[in-house]
Amino acid sequence: MSDDTAPTGAPWRNFYGRRLGKTLRGSQQRYLAEDLEPLSPGPVDWDVNPGRAPLDLRALFGDRPVWLEIGFGGGEHMVHQAARNPEVGIIGCEPFINGVAMLLGKIRDAGVTNIRIHPGDVRDLFDVLPPRSIDKAFLLYPDPWPKKRHHRRRFVTPEHLVPLHRAMKPGAEFRVATDIADYVRQTLKEVPRHGFQWLSEGPGDWRRPWDDWLRTRYEQKAVREGRPQHYLTFRRGEAELPVDAFTPSG
Repeated sequence: MSDDTAPTGAPWRNFYGRRLGKTLRGSQQRYLAEDLEPLSPGPVDWDVNPGRAPLDLRALFGDRPVWLEIGFGGGEHMVHQAARNPEVGIIGCEPFINGVAMLLGKIRDAGVTNIRIHPGDVRDLFDVLPPRSIDKAFLLYPDPWPKKRHHRRRFVTPEHLVPLHRAMKPGAEFRVATDIADYVRQTLKEVPRHGFQWLSEGPGDWRRPWDDWLRTRYEQKAVREGRPQHYLTFRRGEAELPVDAFTPSG
């Protein structure tokens, strides 16, 4: 066993953040018990997929385009998009189990059937997503990790952007929303370096939300606290990244 693997043989990856918050209500515990497994995209984690077999997206969604939401929070945006776009399939990743439970309740209420959920680290999903399979991706109000020494934990770093680029189709759209100015600076520095073009012709392009936008509870809090919002849109380029651009751990 090498130093970069766990005792099970899985890639060794540090995880920063919360897995569980306040005690779940009885209804939320029921949603997790009854609904989560049927909405799984398939075997993602090492213990159930040690060979890292690719996900069969056609089995999940047929010929529909596939979208990815990275860290869906309480799930309101993902359910909104699923209801608005029944012709697509959406996979959401969220390690915070309270948020997963909230999403499951919203799915029941909305009656949408085109969502699948990975209740864990998006890096595990990247391991099994086929190359060039994602048509659109969302990163909405990600954890800002405000201390400078923690900036390497942010999503907009090579460890995440390289596999994201690999998973997305050429020409696919990548949306980032944040209320943290320093996160914007890091995003505009790192995302174009990893094969994405920023689609902006003027300030209005990043100050104005998308036409199909739904304000999340995180954004509502930011507005109440007076923080300006930023909406950044990128397009995945045609070229593949160099092999030595970055090798993610595991």
